[in-house]
Amino acid sequence: MTIVLKLPNLSELTEFEAKMILAGELYEREKLTSGQAAEMVGISKRAFIETIGNFGYSIFGNNEEDILIDVQNA
Repeated sequence: MTIVLKLPNLSELTEFEAKMILAGELYEREKLTSGQAAEMVGISKRAFIETIGNFGYSIFGNNEEDILIDVQNA
């Protein structure tokens, strides 16, 4: 699917930042996998995982149960 968004001129927001925010939000809401989110932004999955925290999103989920499951699986 292709979506074209027309955003107001936000001089302090780059295209990369806008893509990361949208991808991060969709990833956090479990609408995209980390690989899909990375593809949406145009970076590798590893780069997405390493960068997403800078935008206020966590790769570990939002609840304690998810974090404990991730730790047990690591």
